[in-house]
Amino acid sequence: MHNKEQAIEILKKINDPELDMDIYTLGLIYELDVKDKAVKIKMTFTSPMCPFGPQLVSTVKSEFVKKGFNEPAVEITFNPPWQPSEDLRAMLGV
Repeated sequence: MHNKEQAIEILKKINDPELDMDIYTLGLIYELDVKDKAVKIKMTFTSPMCPFGPQLVSTVKSEFVKKGFNEPAVEITFNPPWQPSEDLRAMLGV
């Protein structure tokens, strides 16, 4: 049985190529819905012009499939725009 905790662990292993930090910790995942092998993800990028966006989505999909999930439905949104938290800013040194 697949669950949300397993899905979060997968997301924590996928790094944003620009910031070299995982996309879950960065707060790029806005919604995560897991029903057995079916996964729906609403996510954003660090900026609307992120050059790594398509690569990131492709990586998310392939990592879930490798772990036995169905290919996730990934929705990209920029509403609200990504804003790093104060804790995250400190981790990034900005």
